[in-house]
Amino acid sequence: MTCSVAVFPINAQAEDSLVVDRIVAVVNDEIITLYDLNQTLKPYEENIQALGYPPEKARETLFKLRTDLLNKLVDEKLADQQIKKNSIRISAQEIDKTIERIKEGRSYTDEDLRAGLAEQGLTIEEYRENLKNQLLRGKLVNREVKSKIVITSEEIEKYYNDHIEKYAGETKYYLWNIFIRFSRLADESEKQIAFGKMETVLRQLKQGRSFESLAAEAPDSPQSPEGTDLGLFRLEELSPQLRNAVKDMKAAEYSSILNIAEGYQIIYVQKVFVTDPKAVSDVKAEIEDVLYNEAVDNRYDTWLSELRKQSHIKITK
Repeated sequence: MTCSVAVFPINAQAEDSLVVDRIVAVVNDEIITLYDLNQTLKPYEENIQALGYPPEKARETLFKLRTDLLNKLVDEKLADQQIKKNSIRISAQEIDKTIERIKEGRSYTDEDLRAGLAEQGLTIEEYRENLKNQLLRGKLVNREVKSKIVITSEEIEKYYNDHIEKYAGETKYYLWNIFIRFSRLADESEKQIAFGKMETVLRQLKQGRSFESLAAEAPDSPQSPEGTDLGLFRLEELSPQLRNAVKDMKAAEYSSILNIAEGYQIIYVQKVFVTDPKAVSDVKAEIEDVLYNEAVDNRYDTWLSELRKQSHIKITK
């Protein structure tokens, strides 16, 4: 069923205008209007326009966003109905404290906050009302979802064992390299000469020269090999090529000659540092937080799905 509703704008400059609205959703005995949806969509619409999408892409994005936001408004309406049903309340003092925490966290004065709200087209009264609704919905989630979640020691142990690599000792490699560069326009002859110089370095290493002493030698020309103390790295911080070269190396080992952009290099692992693994007792609180947040998301979705099934919801086109 689609119904038309007359909405009179509160803007004094448009007092003579009449905006024709319509119902876009019915949630039990309450409605969501096109005006409600458009107000929610407006800031997103402005952002999409600012991105400069082609017209077709912009329409597709807005259509999907409109559907998502309408579902969000339905969920909020359902939550608000449950708030009324359960007589959940928020005091003005709770709103005041929340605003003070926000101001403190962002180092805002009252003037800063009001100026920021004005840029978003909000008054302090509208902001307080939005905060009130957020806090009420938070209390509802605490009551219906969070208060019923218990994380057991067995669940913590299972998560630890399933993610043991996350808590194993961390390995870091202290790396050096010796490299040689050639120009971007170098021909095959220049590249072969550069490679030959790196083969000489490799031969000296195999004969017992220390990598550090070779790396410390000053190059006698721009086309000579030179060394660098690269520092300490975890494997995941390295490029795929270096990661593959380093992962099986031990301290005091060096790689073969590796191709790099516009040159060649030899990587040397000077030292390997391995930290002790973390025991389950050391990460219990961290794992409990992960499992709790997962459980909140899952149970909230389940609770909301059940609430939808028990409700009369009609989306109109």
